[in-house]
Amino acid sequence: MKKHFPLLLIAVLAWSASWSHAQTRYVGGDISMLPMYEQYNSYYKDAKGKRISNLLTWFVNDCGWNTFRVRIFVNPQQKNAKGETDYAVCQDLTYVTALGKRIKDAGAYFMLDFHYSDTWVDATHIQAPEAWKGSSDDEMAQHIADYTREVLTTLNEAGATPDLVQVGNEIMYGLCGIKVAPYTTSSSNWEGFLKLLHAGCDAVREKCPNAKIIIHTDRPTNTVYNKYYYNKLVASNVAFDIIGLSFYPFWHGYLTEENVASKTDKNCLVKAVNTLATQFPDKEVQIVECAYNFQYWPTSGVNFDTRDVWECSVAGQYNFVKDLVDALKPLDNVTGISYWFPEEAGNGDKGNVLSGWLNRGFWDENTSTSGHPINRLAIPSSTNPAENVCAPYYMKNFLNETQSIGEVTGYGLRVSGARKVIRDGQVLIAQPDGSLTALDGSRR
Repeated sequence: MKKHFPLLLIAVLAWSASWSHAQTRYVGGDISMLPMYEQYNSYYKDAKGKRISNLLTWFVNDCGWNTFRVRIFVNPQQKNAKGETDYAVCQDLTYVTALGKRIKDAGAYFMLDFHYSDTWVDATHIQAPEAWKGSSDDEMAQHIADYTREVLTTLNEAGATPDLVQVGNEIMYGLCGIKVAPYTTSSSNWEGFLKLLHAGCDAVREKCPNAKIIIHTDRPTNTVYNKYYYNKLVASNVAFDIIGLSFYPFWHGYLTEENVASKTDKNCLVKAVNTLATQFPDKEVQIVECAYNFQYWPTSGVNFDTRDVWECSVAGQYNFVKDLVDALKPLDNVTGISYWFPEEAGNGDKGNVLSGWLNRGFWDENTSTSGHPINRLAIPSSTNPAENVCAPYYMKNFLNETQSIGEVTGYGLRVSGARKVIRDGQVLIAQPDGSLTALDGSRR
């Protein structure tokens, strides 16, 4: 036995390395507003100017996306945290169930984003749903547990079981009115906050035992804050699998150490993610939100002007996406990239989808009866494929070259043992017999 131990060790290490490279990767976007655009007859064009009949399946078929994120509010009233009209706050359980079923029917992974509020929750807004306000910490935890079970039971029964679940949205500073901070301060109520996380995560484990649980925060480049915060969760045995990060350069800074070489602030995303790999080796990391402006650089609330790396243009947006994918693909602990609101197309063709433009989606914002053109650098050709000129097409390069998804569904296919693969920029299905077919079932 002793003589063979080095060989055994080498075999184990080799298996471990191959496992880390083979683990499932997720790429896609948050399409929470897609049904609203569809309801008001907005439509999209692809890189060759052709009308897209179904944007969700186009993302899967043409772009190779395999994951779609959808937010859910407890009792949305199309209002923001200030009480102002916000048409984007519309995702109740009925809405999410229907969209989640479409995602699953397309053979994609469904990421559910619990806000545990009636409106937006983020670093500066941690309000509880109106019906839960005034509750004690224990009562609030019970509300979260009961609501999480209710939502997941409904989704399960509808054939829309989530594959990934966010217990809270950008919750580094608290949830449901219970405040914490990623540093030592007497104002933090960590005991109460951790009760909420345990309640939510345990309810997910009960109702969706195969789902991966994400804890999502919004200080991606701050290694000190991340270590403090996630150490609190690990010490309390919160049952989560993935560290979820938002990354918006205008708020969070740069991507690589090369980007920050001449900057005062040396923090960058790649450095921070590598630090997380050392500090939390058993946790995956996903960029669950990211985006970049292709026009109208934001004039307020901006922490970084990153236009020296990515200009505010269609080309700048494309280069940001390409650089993000290329920088994160070699990192074994990073398993997902989700672009936020890729389907943005202005206020909707009847003016009642958005209250104002954000200018970060992949399509032209202007109202048009002839459809919304996609942001592109050129018309693709046989020598200049779509992934070279259009950001959503490029994102599939983050995936493993051959990626097992267990069972391929959608488009009339339900093949046990089949795998999605990427060949020459095309998404194909590798059948159990070794043959390749297109998603429409035709052989290649």
